[in-house]
Amino acid sequence: MKVLHTSFECYPLAKVGGLADVVGALPKYLTALDCHTEVIMPMYDNAAMQSQSYHTVYNGTIRLGNDPYDYEIKEITSAGLGFTIYAVAIPALLYRPKPYGYHDDTERFLSFQLAVLDWLCTLEELPSIIHCHDHHTGLIPFLVAHAHAYEKLRTIPTVLTIHNAQYEGYFSHDKMYLIPSFDFEKAGLLDWGQSINPLAAAIKCAWKVTTVSPSYMEELQQFANGLEGLLSHENEKCMGILNGIDPDVWDPATDPMVITNYDSTTLLEGRAKNKEWICQEFGLDIDKPLFAFIGRMVYEKGADLLPDIVSQTLADKDVSLLILGSGKHDIEERLEALKPHYTGRYNTYIGYDEKLSHIIYAGADFLLMPSRVEPCGLNQMYALRYGLIPIVRRIGGLKDTIPDIGDGGYGICHDQASVQDVCYSIGRAVELYEDKEQYQALQERIITIDNSWNYSAKQYRELYKSLNQLK
Repeated sequence: MKVLHTSFECYPLAKVGGLADVVGALPKYLTALDCHTEVIMPMYDNAAMQSQSYHTVYNGTIRLGNDPYDYEIKEITSAGLGFTIYAVAIPALLYRPKPYGYHDDTERFLSFQLAVLDWLCTLEELPSIIHCHDHHTGLIPFLVAHAHAYEKLRTIPTVLTIHNAQYEGYFSHDKMYLIPSFDFEKAGLLDWGQSINPLAAAIKCAWKVTTVSPSYMEELQQFANGLEGLLSHENEKCMGILNGIDPDVWDPATDPMVITNYDSTTLLEGRAKNKEWICQEFGLDIDKPLFAFIGRMVYEKGADLLPDIVSQTLADKDVSLLILGSGKHDIEERLEALKPHYTGRYNTYIGYDEKLSHIIYAGADFLLMPSRVEPCGLNQMYALRYGLIPIVRRIGGLKDTIPDIGDGGYGICHDQASVQDVCYSIGRAVELYEDKEQYQALQERIITIDNSWNYSAKQYRELYKSLNQLK
């Protein structure tokens, strides 16, 4: 069985969020299960992709309306990820520093999908499954099923994984001319909310739809940015499969980014060294419990709550707080403005630093995740792997992976994305921290939890097998 993953992100070549971590790890675990897995992604103008070696396997031309675009399919021969990976090079559209955020993203997303399908039609050995990730590749299931040019691919099952339903990729019907010729009686499959909606089209046309946690799939049938009715209607072909993490990358015993490595037997000493570095670097007191936030400064992550959480917590509790992330400018400004008021107790790093995030996982005492939306969440799994105790809202994948310590679980949980709920949880965390025996016992327990891709990869393999039997 041969599976092709199509994605706009793949760690470590291009990363915006958790999508990159999934696509950079899941194929390795599938390949280890004798499920030959390949990834195809765009070629970007970034340092990670410029440092690779390539072998061109195909040259072709696609058309967006009347405009021709030459493209190349390049196998990346130096990535060493444990699976085969290809890059689609379309200099005029895809060769940009970032995956997203351009005025012509609709054309960029579509050009990538057309190049992938155009190339597949030239192959003697076709993939058994085409696995599409998020709306950026969401037109592939429709095109495979209904576009005249891709008739050779008709019988290939397509799978859509929704990593974040907040982003649907919709665009005006005025751009219908960009889509290759298809049976126009099927045009309604492209429409949702009076726009061409790639995510909705993929939900309608894919043979199977997955999300990145069982709870998130349930939540999407109630709240899905306008797609609730569609997902409820397509419920029988939908399922949630929890993401995993790659323990080869996320391992405090071998992680090259942390200050001091450690394992379950040297956890206390190793984490103390990492905390010492953090506190020296950011002017914090090592003897106080250190609470950290790592993530995007956006509403979905509950980041707009952070300024009030910081103010209320530091007014009531003798703790330290450190914020790492970037996003909405107004949130960044409010967080920065608090620094002079809480010198020695609070600091920020506005931006993103992969190395610093690893050190925080290895040295902070508690991780704040007050998310309003969290399809799966990987940060809480990284935290457990490093012996860092998560404080989470019961939502999506956080609900599936972090039971409360009061129920014999791994973290501290609350129900609402509110300042009051988070501050109450911080109070519980301080009490836990002061009970050194219980606190250290929990750290020693959570570092041994297996959140690797092993189990989830087996679920995907069984899904692929079941679809092949339907051909």
